[in-house]
Amino acid sequence: MSATFDLKALRASFDPAACAEASPPVHPGEILREEFMVPLGLSAGQVAKALGLPRSRIERIVREEIGISTDTALRLAKLFGTTPQLWTNLQASFERETLLAEIGPELERITPVPRTA
Repeated sequence: MSATFDLKALRASFDPAACAEASPPVHPGEILREEFMVPLGLSAGQVAKALGLPRSRIERIVREEIGISTDTALRLAKLFGTTPQLWTNLQASFERETLLAEIGPELERITPVPRTA
């Protein structure tokens, strides 16, 4: 016998905001490490040398201690054949989500300026 379910009820119970809150924001260093460096067998020193940057900068990014600057995003894009926007968007998204968690209650107290017709 096949199981039945109410698709409409299932959709109504899905709260995208709650799902987003359930997982922490992804740091761009995690993406660099897990999606690029590990699969390609690259060390922080190798990436830094290819980018013309200090090894400590790449190490700190992949340890998620610092973010990715526009300068680094441009270099990473060239090295890995991506776009600079990939890296800057990852950074902006991480910062936005992290900050929203911190100042969300303050934002709730802000009254939007009414639009005039």
